[in-house]
Amino acid sequence: MKNKSFLFISLGALLGLIIVFSTAFVVDETQQVILTQFGQPVGEPITEPGIHFKLPLVQEAHFFDKRFLEWDGDANQVPTKDKRFIYVDTYARWRISDPLLFFQRVRDERGAQGRLDDILDGETRNAVASHLLEELIRSTNRRPVIVDSIYQDEISEFRHISAGREEISHLILRKASVRTRELGIELLDLRFKRINYIEEVRRKIYEQMITERKRIADRFRSEGQGEAAEILGAKERELKRIQSEAYRKAQEIIGKADAKATAIYASAYNRNAEARDFYRFLKTLETYENTINEKDLLILSTDGEYYKYLKNSKGR
Repeated sequence: MKNKSFLFISLGALLGLIIVFSTAFVVDETQQVILTQFGQPVGEPITEPGIHFKLPLVQEAHFFDKRFLEWDGDANQVPTKDKRFIYVDTYARWRISDPLLFFQRVRDERGAQGRLDDILDGETRNAVASHLLEELIRSTNRRPVIVDSIYQDEISEFRHISAGREEISHLILRKASVRTRELGIELLDLRFKRINYIEEVRRKIYEQMITERKRIADRFRSEGQGEAAEILGAKERELKRIQSEAYRKAQEIIGKADAKATAIYASAYNRNAEARDFYRFLKTLETYENTINEKDLLILSTDGEYYKYLKNSKGR
């Protein structure tokens, strides 16, 4: 009897624990709970953290996150208003604002992600198709600073935009929020992660950019060659001027020296007859020294100056 009593007590305790554990549940600060009975929601959503209770085996607790959640869309090929095909990749942040409505409409986060894909991708496609590419890329009409006149043609094509990237993001967010609010979802923010041309267009853009940069490089090279030719021309002119000035000064010096030498010679020549004879003798020796070498045979005439000097020197 004692064994049977102990068995009944143990079974009762075990059953009590099962009932307690299936009745009580804990809600932390990051969670909110919906109770369902036979699959239908009952009562108000539980948003306060702590220990809560439900009917065992009858009611079921569904936990939902209270924190900000992430939605990351896939890159889609979308045409712009000016018929340029681009890839658009967006992301958003959202939270469950009405857990009861959320549970009734999408059941769980996986269902919510699917509905957000449809809503956000659709609104993004509509917004992109309604705006120009410049409006999707730029946020303001601030004109870039011109650092070189070579880019003047590109700056002149800078068009005024009526809506920018930030405004288009807010437009998508407003329109999508109207639809997500019916699902118990609050959209907090939406941004463009990346905007890029499709491969075919991107390749053409790269080729155009390469061609443009080559044109700019050729222009710089041509200007550099022109400046180099101008510098070389100026150098040649300056060199010729310096050489001409140097030649003129040299000729002036030579002329002054010749004049001074001639004056000295004339002064010496006019001083006396003996000096004149000696001068003629020196000049004659210089002439013979410059015209006769040791292998030459010299035939002197009795009328020659040199013979006269030699004859006079013997007499002396």
